[in-house]
Amino acid sequence: MSRITILFFFLLIVASVVTDSGAEVPRDPYFETEQRTVQIYKDTKDAVVYISTQSFNPDVLVYEGDEIAGQGALTPGAGTGVIVDSAQRIILTSLHVISDAKTIQILLSDGKNYPARLLGHDPESDIAVLQLTSGPQDLTSIPFGDSRALEVGQRVLAIGNPHGLTRTLTSGIISSLHRTVRNPKQVLMKDLIQTDAAINPGSSGGPLLNSKGELIGINAAILSHSGDSAGISFAVPIHRIRNILPELIATGKVLRPRLGWVLVDTNQGPLVRRVLPGGPAEMGGLQPLERSVGEVFKGGIARDFEQADLISKVDGKPVATVDDVERFVLKARRGQSLKLTLRQGGRAGKERVVNVKPILQ
Repeated sequence: MSRITILFFFLLIVASVVTDSGAEVPRDPYFETEQRTVQIYKDTKDAVVYISTQSFNPDVLVYEGDEIAGQGALTPGAGTGVIVDSAQRIILTSLHVISDAKTIQILLSDGKNYPARLLGHDPESDIAVLQLTSGPQDLTSIPFGDSRALEVGQRVLAIGNPHGLTRTLTSGIISSLHRTVRNPKQVLMKDLIQTDAAINPGSSGGPLLNSKGELIGINAAILSHSGDSAGISFAVPIHRIRNILPELIATGKVLRPRLGWVLVDTNQGPLVRRVLPGGPAEMGGLQPLERSVGEVFKGGIARDFEQADLISKVDGKPVATVDDVERFVLKARRGQSLKLTLRQGGRAGKERVVNVKPILQ
């Protein structure tokens, strides 16, 4: 055996001895990751609350013995919320968690229930804002992160109350961004974060956290055939919530720019399907595909493809889908008109430009 080989084995023996002697072992990077996860949970778990509700269900039959005594009763519900402002006692949750609730109770980390009131809600983002009406002053809250710069593959953590198991931690990665799904109220929710962190019934309204322990989303929905987690979960990005939070707290709702139309995607671009009577689109002279012809056809609908308007540009910028158009509308400033470039009867139709001013609704 050469001198170099002998020296190599000697160093291995020394390293082993040093290790066995109790000297400090170099820290494994995975161990550091675990410690970070543990610390994030410790820092944030007290800001995660259990929400219990009582809602009136008119379909429930009430029996007295074997006889039906009436119809309609209060039924319990549950979900998760997250404290985002300890001073004002503000809690964020999913709207469907407290929808139609007659009473809302918040279970805090001290093990006690406290009443809360609904400050505001936004069906389009499935977000509700609650406020504790009593309770301790020393609440824990979770700071907002930046959800605008997220990338697929980033590590995330979720905390919720699945099936009543309070403050359950799960982890995963961001699987995709800008997803669109339909919520339980059949409202399309756009620009969602997709993650594979396990989210189950009862976890809705809980926080989605980044590796700094910052709030980057509110867990809102899952895609599953069984009703339990299938590794496809969705969260509302926190930057969207922050944009509407002051308005929700102040007025209880969100006013958004509207043009009073219904658009539909076609292979030639977004088409004006309908316009609402007296709305900005009708006042601007937009020609829809469908027109009410109630006087002639007793409430029927006439369709005229040759006259229907296709939208090719908004403010001079090309648009290819309904989502493209709606993004321009939502970004419109108060009192600002949008310049729409239109073609009737398809791409070969004559082009014209109209100015339409959205209204807030």
